[in-house]
Amino acid sequence: MQTSIQSTETAEEKAQAAEKMTFQTALCQDRQCPSTHQFLNSQHPRWTFLRLLLLVLTIALGPVCFAQEKPYFVTYTHEMEEPGNLEIAMSNVTGKPQSADRFWGSAMEFEYGATGWWTTELYLDGVSIPHDSTIFTGYRWENRFYLLSRQHWINPVIYVEFEDINGADKSLREVVGHDGDSDFAGSNSETRQEKKREMEFKMILGSNFKGWNVSENFIAEKNLGGGAWEFGYAIAASRPLKLLASARKCMFCPDKFAAGVEMYGGLGDRHTFGLHNTSHYFGPAVNWKSPGGMTLSFSPQFGLNDFSVPRLYRFGVSYEINQVFRSMGFLRGQREGK
Repeated sequence: MQTSIQSTETAEEKAQAAEKMTFQTALCQDRQCPSTHQFLNSQHPRWTFLRLLLLVLTIALGPVCFAQEKPYFVTYTHEMEEPGNLEIAMSNVTGKPQSADRFWGSAMEFEYGATGWWTTELYLDGVSIPHDSTIFTGYRWENRFYLLSRQHWINPVIYVEFEDINGADKSLREVVGHDGDSDFAGSNSETRQEKKREMEFKMILGSNFKGWNVSENFIAEKNLGGGAWEFGYAIAASRPLKLLASARKCMFCPDKFAAGVEMYGGLGDRHTFGLHNTSHYFGPAVNWKSPGGMTLSFSPQFGLNDFSVPRLYRFGVSYEINQVFRSMGFLRGQREGK
């Protein structure tokens, strides 16, 4: 009789354990938290450096969670990085100026949510020109500050960035002043001699309404070595193809895609404010959040006047690590103290 009771209890414990495991697995799937095994065996673009970097981080940090990204490349939204989360991204742009050879500009991004109202980010920029060279062009340190205590119809964010780059930089994170097609002329060895230490400020306004996001940026930039203030703008709108997540697990469900449009350009400088001799770009943008957690983005963009590069093609990949320092054990002592 005792053996029968023990067997029944063992069977019940196994059933409860199996039910708990099933629940945890379903929860992780709902939150789209891939295991290291899933990450290592998923398919990714052939970006060797980024793949190796993300692979090492994923092995070290374990399961991660991901946030829905907007498909913009230049325009910032009012949404901040979750406190404690680290997002690693690679943003790339290529184009063929009328007056120069095709270029490939890249920016490696590390974005960290310091608090609920403060997000900080480091950019490492580089450029490659076929039949010329591939060089590192500098870094940028960006900080964004959310001004309100809660969400409103229009949400303002202040953006402050320090740039230490050279004249060869072609990451095209923004367009200001009279930046145009002619600025892409010259070899890397020539243009890298120009040093640019600049402060950049943005007023970011963002709104979310019925699944739509609308964002506007006004940009002011000043070279610390001299010169006039330069101005620019960026505006964008997007929404997911489907607001509700699919009940079944699938790779190309509409809720995994977001699409929109983006436009940006220069507004001259303090002495010649306006649209004269300024470049402007417009194009659609789309991204896809893979089941493995990576977000892939693409945007073909078109120059709107003769002062602009005729066509730009932008593509990027991002990966977010949830609670990065806690996962690495930096806060273990604090948890044990509690």
